[in-house]
Amino acid sequence: MAGTLLSVRDLSVVYQTKLGRLFALDRVNFDVEKNKFVAVVGESGCGKSTLALSIIGLLPSPPARITNGEIEYKGANLAQLDEKQRRKYRGTELAMVFQEPLTSLNPVYRIGDQIAEAIALRERREMGSLETVESEVMQKTYSTRSSGTPSRFRFPSRGLAKAFHKEIVSALKQVRIPDPEQVIERYPFELSGGMNQRVMIAMALSERPALLIADEPTTALDVTTQAQVLKLMRLLMHEANTSILLITHDLAVANEVADRVVVMYGGDVVEDSEVDGLFREPMHPYSKGLLSCIPAGAKDDTVLNPIPGNVPSLTSLSDECKYATRCPFVMDVCTKKKPELLETKKNHNAACFLYGR
Repeated sequence: MAGTLLSVRDLSVVYQTKLGRLFALDRVNFDVEKNKFVAVVGESGCGKSTLALSIIGLLPSPPARITNGEIEYKGANLAQLDEKQRRKYRGTELAMVFQEPLTSLNPVYRIGDQIAEAIALRERREMGSLETVESEVMQKTYSTRSSGTPSRFRFPSRGLAKAFHKEIVSALKQVRIPDPEQVIERYPFELSGGMNQRVMIAMALSERPALLIADEPTTALDVTTQAQVLKLMRLLMHEANTSILLITHDLAVANEVADRVVVMYGGDVVEDSEVDGLFREPMHPYSKGLLSCIPAGAKDDTVLNPIPGNVPSLTSLSDECKYATRCPFVMDVCTKKKPELLETKKNHNAACFLYGR
């Protein structure tokens, strides 16, 4: 597509464990278009976080490794880049917000210093330098010092926070943090969970990424704060002209904020659709099962229908549909061949033999 920002093709990831190999992703395919909000949903263990870490280049290696496929971003295959090459994209082009902000923020440094670090790294990368050498950024950073002599670039630095003060305040205002002048001087443990998550989003957006990956960013937050953060992310997507890839197990969250939803099961993408199409007319039996498990939100006599059976083991590759043992529509072909993800209707893809294949 002309508007495609990121294209994942036949991506496979394997973890080497004590019990043998675990096939976390098995030939995954999907796209993220420019300035779009894409949600990846599925139950725990389906490969959502592995997919996010593969894109951003933070897979724990070992034990994980990409065994097949491409992650195409602006003409480059990210899956084939080494760590040094990845750093040219991570931060400036691709940024990530993790589940728990308190484990991502450094507890012994002020908020302002940590955001300043993100801004300084962005400027240094924009100039094409990834080395800690004296440069225009350092001249700017240390111009507030009385000596006027640049020194070696070290993080975090109070000099950085002073040099980028205006931009730090602007970043905090962008994520709707009240009284940013005071927040700059605070430590993470002095802020609430929702405030820390907003700080993480501010840091990520300060790097001006084309794609922001958010891995369960509201899991540790209460319902009210969760709604605020999600609404904010949707708003900032348009303000910052950024695409967002949201990893979540909550279909209600996906329905609230996403333009498109990618449904994963057992390391596979089983359905990929515009959000309205998925919730109005789900095509894959797994998607139908997930939607039937959602409470109506009002007191009635409706009985929830849980999906029977268990998630299949990922310790071996199978030639059959991984959902076959739990599917109410299973056919002979489902146990002999794995269905491909194909378009079943306009802008709606599903991997199922129910649709005449």
